Amino acid sequence: MSNNSNPNYFRLGVFVLAAIGVLIALILIFGSGQFFKRSFMVETYIKQSVTGLDTGADVRFRGVKIGQVKLIGLSGDIYERDVTFDKRRQYVVVRMQIFGDRVSEEQIAEFVENNLRARVKSMGITGVSYVEFDFVAKGAVTPSLEFGWTPDYPVIPSMPNQADEIISGIQKLIGSLNEMKVDAVQKKLDALLDNLNVMMAGDGKGNEGVIRTVKDMNVILARIAKVTDKEELSVLMRELIGATVALRQTVTSMQGDTAMTMENLKQTSENLNEFSRIASQSPSSLIWGEPPPKITPPLNGTPSQSGVQK
Repeated sequence: MSNNSNPNYFRLGVFVLAAIGVLIALILIFGSGQFFKRSFMVETYIKQSVTGLDTGADVRFRGVKIGQVKLIGLSGDIYERDVTFDKRRQYVVVRMQIFGDRVSEEQIAEFVENNLRARVKSMGITGVSYVEFDFVAKGAVTPSLEFGWTPDYPVIPSMPNQADEIISGIQKLIGSLNEMKVDAVQKKLDALLDNLNVMMAGDGKGNEGVIRTVKDMNVILARIAKVTDKEELSVLMRELIGATVALRQTVTSMQGDTAMTMENLKQTSENLNEFSRIASQSPSSLIWGEPPPKITPPLNGTPSQSGVQK
């Protein structure tokens, strides 16, 4: 019986070996040469939750896939086994395989100095996460996580998850609101609204408010529009021209009167000067002097004769 079954075992063994060979060939073909592709390892430490990030997740640089996650663990199990539990940092250690030629630790350190950071991001609403590398402007502001062990691979510092930052900001806002004195703020808002109402509608005690001012401005603008109307403006221009002509005539008349007045003032001034001269030379003549000769106007063209009529 055993002799008859030996060929069956041989055939079964050949079939198993052939299946294994085919499986290996399929892995090599569909693996796109991953087994022979050049790569190197880096790692990062994260203090927040990495929910949604699994082994095999993409590692991207500005959206371009450059590797995959190979291991996710806790620093307490990987580096802090000799440290007491209460002193362990318990960071999440994410080790990543980066495809391409190996980059030296000095080059990675230079990238880190130029703010190269790793951050866990989520792909939309699916909940699947991946690791994103990028040069972050505020990377120098965010301190890197401290650790006291010697890492097995070059370390790229991490940035907090954006969702965690948003939640943290909301929590801080809620905490600030809780610390605020809502009653005092409400009273200040009520006082501000009352002042705004008084400013708009007035208080009835001399302050007419903005609304009344706007109405007055509308009346003034209506009057200005009426004055600037074409017909009204023509009447106004005619009246202005008539007033200008009358003013010119008045000025001309005043110029003639002014000239005559100035001549009279000149003669009066000369008479006063003569009187002053006589008074200063012979004051007695003003009282005891003989009267001036009588002047007889000429008659019928006959020359006048002056003299004292005795």
